[in-house]
Amino acid sequence: MTQTHESTDRIHELLRRNLQEVFGEGDAKRRRAVIDELWTENAVLYVPPGVVVGRAAIDKFAGELRATHPHFVYTPTSEPQALHNAGRLAWGSGLRGEAPDYTGWDVIIVEDGRIAALYVFLDQKGK
Repeated sequence: MTQTHESTDRIHELLRRNLQEVFGEGDAKRRRAVIDELWTENAVLYVPPGVVVGRAAIDKFAGELRATHPHFVYTPTSEPQALHNAGRLAWGSGLRGEAPDYTGWDVIIVEDGRIAALYVFLDQKGK
């Protein structure tokens, strides 16, 4: 099985847009519209606090997370990578122009051009 250039581009786009336009978005209406565009209906989000299922629940989680640090920005710290139907992106989050307060990795599984699952790995501080 060969991955096409188009599917690699789509995976990269999903990773970048999800980071900025879902988890980095403070406007609830814009965030929800992007979730509806980028995520499958029954998508699953795996985060350290637990498992979140479905677009509405993902939207609620992202909004609540955003509210805890509304002035933080998410910045990719590497280029996205794609492999078959998966992709990953390293990122940092903190105040614009300063060192990140925390860092992590997003790993996505893509089905029919949308995010079906997102695994969020947070790096341990000082490691």
